[in-house]
Amino acid sequence: MEKDMNVTVPKVMNAKQVAEYLGISKQGAYNLMNTESFPTLRVGKRLLVSTDRFLEWIEMHSNGIG
Repeated sequence: MEKDMNVTVPKVMNAKQVAEYLGISKQGAYNLMNTESFPTLRVGKRLLVSTDRFLEWIEMHSNGIG
């Protein structure tokens, strides 16, 4: 089975979008975004992440799977 890798993502992602992208729960995304190693951008009470930094973070934390 081949996955469609032409996924469009915005310039900045919120926890819901991170959760959908990674296939995890929204609470799991919040937990991830509250870790020191995750490139979270805090705007007031909102947790966001730049898509470019998010994709770099995935690359740095992957185990060569894929």
